[in-house]
Amino acid sequence: MTDISHPETFHDLPVYTLPLPRPAGTRALPPADSVAWRLDCQYELTFEEIWQDFLAEVDAARVRALLIGPWWKGEYVSLGPVVDSIVSDADRFPSLRALFLADVESEQCELSWLEMCDITPVLEALPLLEELGVRGCGDPVAGQEHLRLRPVRHEALRSLRFESGGLPGHVVRAVAASGLPALEHLELWFGSAWYGGDATVADLSPVLSGAAFPGLRRLGLQNSEIQDEIATAVASAPVVARLDSLSLAMGTLSDAGAQALLDGQPLTHLSSLDLHHHYLSEPFVSRIGDLCARAGVRVDLTGVDDRELEEDTRYVAVSE
Repeated sequence: MTDISHPETFHDLPVYTLPLPRPAGTRALPPADSVAWRLDCQYELTFEEIWQDFLAEVDAARVRALLIGPWWKGEYVSLGPVVDSIVSDADRFPSLRALFLADVESEQCELSWLEMCDITPVLEALPLLEELGVRGCGDPVAGQEHLRLRPVRHEALRSLRFESGGLPGHVVRAVAASGLPALEHLELWFGSAWYGGDATVADLSPVLSGAAFPGLRRLGLQNSEIQDEIATAVASAPVVARLDSLSLAMGTLSDAGAQALLDGQPLTHLSSLDLHHHYLSEPFVSRIGDLCARAGVRVDLTGVDDRELEEDTRYVAVSE
């Protein structure tokens, strides 16, 4: 399994974790615009208490980046009230450019257990946001509130990332139908059908054609049980010619997908190609590695230890 951990930096800023209030005698808080603020429910505080203390003690008008850590106290609950708080106070954050919803490690909550909500209001309320990361999905079959997105128009968003062990097709379709003219980086973790990951290659058609996001330069279509199908589609996708980096990592990529990539359009214009956590045989690892070495493409071909597994027992890097 790929480790799901807290980032040390976010939006090129060091992450500073709160809760507030601070014990007496502790050092002063850093300047509001010098760090990415991470809010973490602990020490028996509710998210609402932490949020109100944050607004009282930090100059929200200068905050550039915000990460939401565990937001529950006791039992897991929906992210909905957190989104409501951000939206209702959005006018207090004119400098906010980056938001990470659910910076939660697997030891705190498994990815598939994170109860999400409709995140569209965040994009609507923060028109200057440049980076949005979303971790988790929720399981509607288990009665959890799950991740939702409506097609949205957003002029400023440059980076959009969904980390999921089971990304629903309706979310992928909503992303592809959104108007994001500034988008440069798109990363989708599809996950497992067992956890609700039912997206198809057809859902990606507007992205792969290049029509959806004309500014796209970095694309990750990864952590998928249909990684070979995705690789086959990517091999002839018009969007690839304009990319600087491509990731088909973390999934069940096999020799079939690798052959499609080798037979398809050139990838030698890329600066980086990420295929880590794959099921390729050594001959295909060598062929892709040699091709990238000759072209000066950085490539990650780290495979899984048990890549000889039969097709029906292969697994994605992140599911539960």
